Amino acid sequence: MDGFLDLDLVRKEMENPHPSGRMSVPELGDTLAQLVWESFSDFIADPRYRALLATIGITPEEGFSEERVVEELLILHLWAHSRSVELSFHRRISRDRIKEVLDHLHRAVFEDMVENGTPKAQIPVFEQRVSARYAEYYSAARRSDRAVGRVALALVVEAGATESSGAAEVLTERALEVAHPLRDFLEGVELEED
Repeated sequence: MDGFLDLDLVRKEMENPHPSGRMSVPELGDTLAQLVWESFSDFIADPRYRALLATIGITPEEGFSEERVVEELLILHLWAHSRSVELSFHRRISRDRIKEVLDHLHRAVFEDMVENGTPKAQIPVFEQRVSARYAEYYSAARRSDRAVGRVALALVVEAGATESSGAAEVLTERALEVAHPLRDFLEGVELEED
């Protein structure tokens, strides 16, 4: 794929630190949270994405200060990682174990947000928004990958950006760019028993 990320570099960054491929739920959750932050940071720092965001009304000069737009983009990254976990572990482990991994992932991300200045009292409201957005993304994913990009764009536009032709396709590509190497990484992970 002619993507915005060097997939070989992404795969190298995601090498399993556990040579046996075995990880505990907390280890995997923490690793996934780190990957969410890394991919999200790469997304908003990449000049090509800055250009895209400028076309929908967010300019680099603003420093991406539009908090709601940035939060919507973070939620898209969280969902893409969560979806990859579900698809990678489907039929390999129980739904309850998948839920444990996802709960730990989200808890780690929310804790990171608090450590980096988000008031703790705002986290439950953000969690509710994450849940509502996930419902929209899952519904879109049942239709097509492109539908996910259109939903992501609609949410970003709703948060204060303006609509732009081609932006939905770029957001679709972004979700796929996060998901594909992550699924490859997860295929090599075996969860340790409690």
